[in-house]
Amino acid sequence: MAGIITTSSFAKDLWPGVNKWFGEAYTEYPVEWDKLFEKNTSRRAFEEDVGTSGFGLAVIKSEGSPITYDTARQGFTSRYQHVTYALGFVVTREAYEDDLYDVVAKKKSQSLAFSMRQTKEIVAANIFNRAFNSTSYTGGDGASLIASAGGGGSSSHPNVAGGTYTNGVATASDLSEAALEQAAIDIAGFTNDRGLKIAVRPRKLIIPKELMWEADRILKTEGRVGTDLNDLNAIKAKGLIPEVVVNHYLVDTDAWFILTDVRDGLKYFSRREDQFAMDEDFDTENAKYKATARYAFGWTDPRGIYGSPGA
Repeated sequence: MAGIITTSSFAKDLWPGVNKWFGEAYTEYPVEWDKLFEKNTSRRAFEEDVGTSGFGLAVIKSEGSPITYDTARQGFTSRYQHVTYALGFVVTREAYEDDLYDVVAKKKSQSLAFSMRQTKEIVAANIFNRAFNSTSYTGGDGASLIASAGGGGSSSHPNVAGGTYTNGVATASDLSEAALEQAAIDIAGFTNDRGLKIAVRPRKLIIPKELMWEADRILKTEGRVGTDLNDLNAIKAKGLIPEVVVNHYLVDTDAWFILTDVRDGLKYFSRREDQFAMDEDFDTENAKYKATARYAFGWTDPRGIYGSPGA
């Protein structure tokens, strides 16, 4: 039977005097996905967010004429379909009985928890890793998460009331001072579905580990990077990027993203948090350990993020 851990698998642990078990207890990064997504709980098989368009501009009312009544239109629907993730292992009764140091129950359970945590990090990061994929990974509006002329995915997001908007660079750009300044300008120009200006600000810069040094040079120096002039670093002076988040699960080494302060952007729904359980098979007397979780990651309003795939 695949996955069964026999007595021979734990030979080293069965020796009296062995005080350390080697192989599974790795140091891991702190939780990273919760810095990227709004956290929510769910009690249903799926969750849906339905947007509304709001109203347009007020119109001039001439004397004696009736009021013009506007209609708020139903927006796009974003569905969060919960997925169950599970993993387990089997231990023979003999291995369990002879384990003098409780390695089977403790160490293997730690390893199982590690796998569950890593799975959630990768599932979350894949929202970013697939942000420019307009073929297989689209949102409620039918477009990729990042939609712009320079994004490599969809060219734009549709507005419910007509027209389009973008949430990415016009030309694919590596992380740089100029690129971040343009991103801040673009974000400040965001509009709602009726074309009205909304106050949106950058909140977090999301980067892979390969860009952490470049981000420090751009954001933390008092003067402009790469010049011998005494020019002010305007990005730092204005506090345009309050926080930098390095995510170790992003696969594109030069793609970068900015989370904005728009609500209902990237969201996480938990239907069932990690649950660990153990049972015993009556016939074989094997012990079975399992871990399960059920959740969904996604996005509702693409204005909650801005991005570039890199040059």
